[in-house]
Amino acid sequence: MIGRRMFAIVILAAGASKRMGRPKMVLPWADTTIVGHQIRQWILCGADQIAVVCPPGPHPLLDELDRLGFPSEHRITNPHPENGMFSSIQEAARWPGWHENISHWVISLGDQPQLGRETLVRLLQAAARDPDQIWQPAWNQRPAHPVVLPARAFHQLARSPAIHFKSFLHSQADALRLCYCEDPGLALDIDTPGDYEKLRSFQKKTP
Repeated sequence: MIGRRMFAIVILAAGASKRMGRPKMVLPWADTTIVGHQIRQWILCGADQIAVVCPPGPHPLLDELDRLGFPSEHRITNPHPENGMFSSIQEAARWPGWHENISHWVISLGDQPQLGRETLVRLLQAAARDPDQIWQPAWNQRPAHPVVLPARAFHQLARSPAIHFKSFLHSQADALRLCYCEDPGLALDIDTPGDYEKLRSFQKKTP
């Protein structure tokens, strides 16, 4: 809980990691894995509920979630992850397992473990202060992820005709606000082995 708001986290982890050549979410990060680090960061930020969007099993991600002790009832299966990120977001919006008192949902990319905890908390605090808006962090004037949506916008995702998340956010432009953060990690993600090796340097900078 941040203020009087209840936040749920959607960790998008169903991608095929084709450019990486192996599942990104189970790669080592700090003293755990990328998905383990993401879950821990959001717990430390005060998240009230966390769900991970997963590909159909069997899959190394599911094995890693088992190892981490992450509950199976908090896993959302995207049966068609080949349809892209927005299909995972819509599966999350349709999922019946959300707690009734959740007021906001955070759409978090699974491949951004380099984001500092201060950045995540700053974003949640901005959403708590102005709860009717959609919030994105920004670095050098450019919007980034994760994205915080109030319940009104999150529930629209389930039936949205948008073809991707960016177009959905564009349709909500009047409600979109930016939270400016001094975190260069916002401009980066992990797509290739080279990206991964480069971003591991952020481990010492990320609390």
